[in-house]
Amino acid sequence: MHTASVFIELGSVVLVLGLLGRIAGRYGLSPIPLYLIGGVAFGRGGLLPLSASAEFVATGAEIGVVLLLLMLGLEYTAADLVTNLKAQYPAGAVDFVCNALPGAAMGLLLGWGPVAAVVLAGVTWISSSGVIAKVLGDLGRLGNRETPVILSILVLEDLAMAVYLPILTALLAGAGLLAGSLTLAIALATAGAVLFVALRYGRLISRFVSHDDPEKLLLVVLGLTLLVAGIAQQLQVSAAVGAFLVGIALSGEAAEGAHTLLSPLRDLFAAVFFVFFGLSTDPTSIPPVLLPALALAAVTALTKIGTGWWAARRAGVGARGRWRAGGALVARGEFSIVIAGLAVTSGIEPDLGPLATAYVLILVVVGPLTARYTEPAAERFGRLLRKDRSPARQRPAAAPAELPEQLERVGPAGPVDRRAAADSPS
Repeated sequence: MHTASVFIELGSVVLVLGLLGRIAGRYGLSPIPLYLIGGVAFGRGGLLPLSASAEFVATGAEIGVVLLLLMLGLEYTAADLVTNLKAQYPAGAVDFVCNALPGAAMGLLLGWGPVAAVVLAGVTWISSSGVIAKVLGDLGRLGNRETPVILSILVLEDLAMAVYLPILTALLAGAGLLAGSLTLAIALATAGAVLFVALRYGRLISRFVSHDDPEKLLLVVLGLTLLVAGIAQQLQVSAAVGAFLVGIALSGEAAEGAHTLLSPLRDLFAAVFFVFFGLSTDPTSIPPVLLPALALAAVTALTKIGTGWWAARRAGVGARGRWRAGGALVARGEFSIVIAGLAVTSGIEPDLGPLATAYVLILVVVGPLTARYTEPAAERFGRLLRKDRSPARQRPAAAPAELPEQLERVGPAGPVDRRAAADSPS
């Protein structure tokens, strides 16, 4: 009977996702906001709350994030990663300053104390790699010139999580300096080891993984990705970072074959991830913290757009690509929820969880919209601005009666003196 309930619930979820995806495709929109709304409908207080399949959906959501980051990694080589990280580390610093400080300031303004301020700084700092990867794929921008800039910022953020999360865990637990330093050292060593293997032995890994049989290639790539992601997570490094580095390590035929085989799985589990995010949202907890969440979302959406614009400009990307880069970075998601979840578990501030959830829900809906419409909106605003500043607007043209009499008529060869024309033979 339990199995039947799981099948019925999962079938209903997947069917609704398919219908929502069709609606979004018909109007040329990203399906992510609709997936989130569907998740709220299946969550607590929704139309059809899930009970039997909640654990399966949670596991599927984690697999979805891993697959999204794996597919991102497959788009680039290890050399591309190192080059972009070296070039974009100043953008990572600007990203931290512009987007972490508003969250920390909000935590202090609300009187929640320094630890809660550190938590909220992390919530507002980290963009959602999963959401952004999905949006870039939906909009067909993976090959755009600004995309490596976006990915460099995302990778810098994900790698920074290997430092931030152990520190935050130690702060929340009240651990001493020695215990916190040990956790941090393990996390950094793990991230460095995985990156070293990806850079040094990427070709050997690709040769080992590559196979003419699609079934064997799929099983080996998927198994290797989940294994590395699990080990990374166990050692306090993000599973998403581990999956991304596996994708970076694969190249050539192995990467092309894996991309083709894993795309349908990625789309399925990515949709499950966004539904799960909606499931974790209790609508009744949102209204009391809605105003602070809206204010924080508005400020940090603008700071993310500014960060992306500055980073793309620094990389030599054109004006349109700069706005696309800024708009793509707005979405927050999985890391922000993980950070807030750690704080809620520790019990430091009861309103922090609902505020973080409302904030992320706002930006995870707004993010795909800013990714699509920031560039055309900026272009339209620029045209209006240029029109208002044009010389025709600043100095109105003189009326024809005010022109000199001899310049009233313009012939093929230029201005003609009317008096000379009257004296000439007809």
